[in-house]
Amino acid sequence: MKAYLDIETCASGQVTVVGIYREDRGFRQLIGGEITDVSVWEALDGVDTLCTFNGDRFDLPILERQTRLGLRGSFRSLDLLRECRRAGVKGGLKRVEERFGIARVTRGMDGRDALHLWARYENAGDQEALDLLLAYNREDVMNLVQLERVVVGVGLEFESGEPRAESGEPRATGCEPRAESREPRDASREPRAARRETRAESRELRAERRERRGESGERRAES
Repeated sequence: MKAYLDIETCASGQVTVVGIYREDRGFRQLIGGEITDVSVWEALDGVDTLCTFNGDRFDLPILERQTRLGLRGSFRSLDLLRECRRAGVKGGLKRVEERFGIARVTRGMDGRDALHLWARYENAGDQEALDLLLAYNREDVMNLVQLERVVVGVGLEFESGEPRAESGEPRATGCEPRAESREPRDASREPRAARRETRAESRELRAERRERRGESGERRAES
């Protein structure tokens, strides 16, 4: 059983809203003081996979810190940001949604707006602000369902324009071990090719590290 999850936070870093969707129970939100270890665990009862966008580095660690639950050790993680990166697609959740035509009523809102809306509700009891925040969080969660279908279920074209190969075998999700190539190799070209590959991998690793440093701030702004 899979659950789609997204959180909102306030300026202090506390979790203000937890949105969870699962096919057997539908959509549910925990708000403010409702967010406890017991309520979160009950909402995830029977789940084996958590689907998020940058949840491995944002939603799950923050929720773990507040509830003291070992979410990453108890559930398999399907982080769609990671799946997008594997396919060469960059950007935060809202940018990726726009690229694939995934609509949202709260288009134009971002994580900064979510912070302000919670502050208006907490400080002035502004119910309209809370309602808009909950609508924003709901779309964050429910759009993960559509995004997963594009990235994992249906298949996503790489930035190079080369589509994923179709076959009768089950589609790889990116979690399987990489298969060893069985094609014959030209031994005379291996050392030179290996050096080129090593240099290319080093460049990719450096680029990935730079990208990861930028993703944390980007995801906070879009949550």
